[in-house]
Amino acid sequence: MATKWGICTAGKISHDFTVALRTLPPEDHQVVAVAARDLDRAQEFAKTHNVPRAYGSYEELANDPEIDVVYVGTIHPRHLPVCQLFMNARKNVLCEKPFAMNAGEAVWSRFFPASREISRALSQGELGEVKVVRAEFGYHLLNVPRAVEKELGGGALLDIGVYCLQFVLMVFCGEKPLSIQASGFCLDTGVDEAMEITLTFSGNRMAVCICSIAVQLPNEAVITGTKGTIRIPEHMWCPTSLVVNGKVTEYPWPPATLPLNFLNSTGLRYEAEEVRQCLLKGLKESSRMSLADSVLLAEVMDEARRQVGVVYSQDRQ
Repeated sequence: MATKWGICTAGKISHDFTVALRTLPPEDHQVVAVAARDLDRAQEFAKTHNVPRAYGSYEELANDPEIDVVYVGTIHPRHLPVCQLFMNARKNVLCEKPFAMNAGEAVWSRFFPASREISRALSQGELGEVKVVRAEFGYHLLNVPRAVEKELGGGALLDIGVYCLQFVLMVFCGEKPLSIQASGFCLDTGVDEAMEITLTFSGNRMAVCICSIAVQLPNEAVITGTKGTIRIPEHMWCPTSLVVNGKVTEYPWPPATLPLNFLNSTGLRYEAEEVRQCLLKGLKESSRMSLADSVLLAEVMDEARRQVGVVYSQDRQ
C-alpha cells in the first residue's frame, strides 16, 4: 500500500520535494493533498503536480483522514507551530530543517547514498581513527529575503551552516562536543552573514565548519583519519560523488520530470523513502536522524548563535 503524502505550503521546496517523490514507484508514494494559506496557490500547485485535493488552510490538511504523513516546507519560524498542528491531529511529519528556531527535521543529506557509504566506511575502520573533519558551505544569498531577514529566520547558520554541522555530528556518531567556539559577523538585519565554528571532541578530535551567505565557497567536506581520507569534492550538502582513500564513486540522480528550484533536489527522494520504511516498521523516528540528533544539532547552533550575537524573537519566548 502506498504512503499517502500531504504537502504543506506551495512554495519552491515543496515543489522540488513533490517532483522528487515522482521519481519513486507510484505504488509506494502518492501525493494526495496540498495546503497553502492562499487557496489559489494551492490549486495552482495541485494542477501542476496532479494532486487530487487542494486546501486553503493547514487545518483542512490536518483533518484529511487519508494522509499518512505531511511534508512541512514553510519558512523557518513557522516550522514548529505548523508541525505541532499536524502532530496534534495525529499525523506523521517530515519537517524541513530546522525543526525549530532553537533547541526531527528533514536533513536530507543524511539519507543520500554517499552519506550511507561514509557511515559504512567509518564503521568498518577504513580511515582508522577520525581526527579532523572540515566542512564548508558558502553561496550568494544576500538578495534572497528568507536568508537575510530576521523575521523569516534568516542567517548563514540556520539556512546553510546547519548542513556542515549535521555532517560533523554524523561523522562523530551524535557525540556531544566538549567545546564550541564560534566567530563571525552579522548583517544590519541582525542575522549572521558568515560564521566559523570549531568543535572539539574527546580523544583529541576536532571539526571546523565555515558558512557564508555572501560568497561562493568550494563547498567541500573532508574527513581525515589516521589511515585515510574521505572527501566530498563539491556540493557537500547534496553530493553526487565521493572520494574514499583516492577511489572515486559517482552517485547520479534520477532525472526530474519538471524544472527544479534547487540543486540536486531529486535527492529528496531518499528522505521520503526513509519515512516510508520507518512507517512500515512502526517507527516514529529514523535512526539516521533521530530526535536526539535533531536536539543536539539545535543545541550546537544555539550556542554558536549566542557567541556571535544572533538573537531571534523565539529566543525570548
